[in-house]
Amino acid sequence: MREKTGGDWKTRFLAVVKYELLWNIRKKKFIGVITLAFTLATLSLVLPVALSNMSGGELEANPEYVISTGAGIGGLGMFLFAVVMVMNSISGEFESGTIVPLLTKPVSRTTVFLGKLLAAFITLLSAYASLFIYMTVGGWIIYGPQNDLYLLPLSLLGTIISTLVWMAIVLAIGTISKSSLLAALGTFGIFMALTISSPIISFFTNQAWIMHYLPGSGAYGLIQIQTEIQGVPVIKSISALTGTDSIAANLVNYARYPSANVTFYSLSSNPLEPITEPLSFILLRSLAVASAYIIGFLFAAWYFFKRTQVLE
Repeated sequence: MREKTGGDWKTRFLAVVKYELLWNIRKKKFIGVITLAFTLATLSLVLPVALSNMSGGELEANPEYVISTGAGIGGLGMFLFAVVMVMNSISGEFESGTIVPLLTKPVSRTTVFLGKLLAAFITLLSAYASLFIYMTVGGWIIYGPQNDLYLLPLSLLGTIISTLVWMAIVLAIGTISKSSLLAALGTFGIFMALTISSPIISFFTNQAWIMHYLPGSGAYGLIQIQTEIQGVPVIKSISALTGTDSIAANLVNYARYPSANVTFYSLSSNPLEPITEPLSFILLRSLAVASAYIIGFLFAAWYFFKRTQVLE
């Protein structure tokens, strides 16, 4: 009896996942965002070549291009993917009225919620994997052989984690409000507020630590690595951000420079005194913050979805 019940749950769960997957890839918004992402990726690959040809110069090889670019979408791209993936996953069911026949079927709300979540994750993973492959092939063709390609899975993992933070926020707002528009606009307001305030707080106040614990880019710092160019020792500076949007870059940088430190400067300090933190600590903190947001907002979305009364 227990095996039959477990088998029935698995069948219903997979049915929800299959339905949501088919629905996700047919969304006009998703098709638009994936088209935009590939267009921007193509421009980032082709534009330097065009400018080099126009100036009559020769495009230099860049073995760091792929590993430093990743999916090539940045924080805004991750935010757009998050909104498109889940803005109407649950709220859209309430708006269209399909929530009534959905919940009258012998499928628990938890099963529906988890099925929708897994389908969104699979769709996101497929889209990002395609972008990474596209950027890798294009970068190799245009910029020559690339270094450290074995770290791309880490970059992919970090990009997914960063996007899941925004997906959880969008899903929670949409589920609580039962409005897809409010889910999109509310999260967009949060994203823009943090994007605008982050550099201001980081450079002009002594409160940059606040940005470490908020979703988004976080505080701005520099990693200084001693290396050699043609046998001459030089100091290489790499930008580093502490927020949840920068997990992919921090994972890659930590794998390459495990003992690196990140230095922060604030123009409000007099005299200008840098603050230094180990990259390993920044990475662990951003992963912990991301996990807290993902778990917290997904739990809130599940709780309100499970408790919401549906009137026929």
